[in-house]
Amino acid sequence: MYVVGIDLGGTNFAVGVVDPNGKIVARTQGKTKVDDGPQAVAKRLSEAVNKVREGFQVSAVGIGSPGSIDHKEGIVKFSPNFPGWHDFPLCEEIRKHTNLDVFVENDANAYALGERTFGVGRGYDHLVCLTLGTGIGGGVITHGILLRGSTGIGAELGHMNILPDGPKCGCGSNGCLEALASATAMKRFVVEGYAKHVDSSLFSQKTPDQVTPKDIFEHAKMGDQFAISIFNKVVDALSVAVGSLVNIFNPQLIVLGGGIANAGDFLLAPIVERSKDYVLPTMLGTYQVKLSQLGKDAGILGAASIIIERMKDA
Repeated sequence: MYVVGIDLGGTNFAVGVVDPNGKIVARTQGKTKVDDGPQAVAKRLSEAVNKVREGFQVSAVGIGSPGSIDHKEGIVKFSPNFPGWHDFPLCEEIRKHTNLDVFVENDANAYALGERTFGVGRGYDHLVCLTLGTGIGGGVITHGILLRGSTGIGAELGHMNILPDGPKCGCGSNGCLEALASATAMKRFVVEGYAKHVDSSLFSQKTPDQVTPKDIFEHAKMGDQFAISIFNKVVDALSVAVGSLVNIFNPQLIVLGGGIANAGDFLLAPIVERSKDYVLPTMLGTYQVKLSQLGKDAGILGAASIIIERMKDA
């Protein structure tokens, strides 16, 4: 039996048919067009599902959606990148157009489920996942159970306070992990530091607003001091976060995914070493930190794993 996974983003969406082994056997994608309103987006997603499922016996649809999610009722309660999506019954809307059972989770929670079902977290009952992208999301699984908190919207790991007097975060607080180690934060560091580091190789061919996190990592490898200083800020923040997560959740595994994690071992190795400074001595050696290997398929596979998780609970 196949399932359909929907990776729903503010700009684009991807839909895939997934077999029991985690292989995506058919896929499509499109523009979300959130300004058209939630009903229009739901219809667009439904059309994509109906198109991609042709020729396959599909049992259900899973959706990884940003925002605060009521997973029991299938409602998007609020999502900052989806104007007008307040208490929107996303599952019901897609069910009407597809005649399939539909389930939704916060996208970072779906990512954690996907890592445990299909990724490097397979076989682990205690893991923490961080998605490092434009923002930073997180998901926690302990004793094989996804932690959602009392109202279902917990594990906002990107908003751990790392530096109380640090830069302003989009959430309104200061010094959150997201304000220090996301792609948005890295770009902000570039713009803010331009005047003092105008001779940096980062600006040899690009203006400050054109510099990407990938550029920063590449120039840090080449020895550019400004790029290295930004790299160290990111590594320091993530090291504090990893150490804190180990102390709080005592996981077997911490998984780093998302676009920033594409820096690979160049990013991972110093985090593994520096995070030890923040871990209780009794917990040293009890966990591993690994990079996600799901790549661009993480969103679809995470959404598909929602269904597998629901089947366990049924």
